[in-house]
Amino acid sequence: MNAAPVFTALADPMRRDLLRNLAEHGPKTATRLAQDYPKVISRQGIRKHLTVLRAAGLVAVEQHGRDKAYGLTPEPLREVDRWIEDISTTWDRRLMRLKKLVEAAG
Repeated sequence: MNAAPVFTALADPMRRDLLRNLAEHGPKTATRLAQDYPKVISRQGIRKHLTVLRAAGLVAVEQHGRDKAYGLTPEPLREVDRWIEDISTTWDRRLMRLKKLVEAAG
């Protein structure tokens, strides 16, 4: 898994919020998303964030006539979750071995 684009996309709080919005409310156009964030970000700003999210595979685009609806693609998030779980399991095992060593020496 090449997680770098996913982590890069998730590093920005606005992109995380856009993903949350799409997860909770389903696909939306950039115009509709911009309406959800008045005075915070422009439609062009939303489109730039959607481009990063799309490049990371976190959103997919459906063409509806002249409109493009962006929807969440959760699989890259699942892959990152599995990766984090693997790292966590490795560290849990290491910490358990360390604990046993400290208790045995104590």
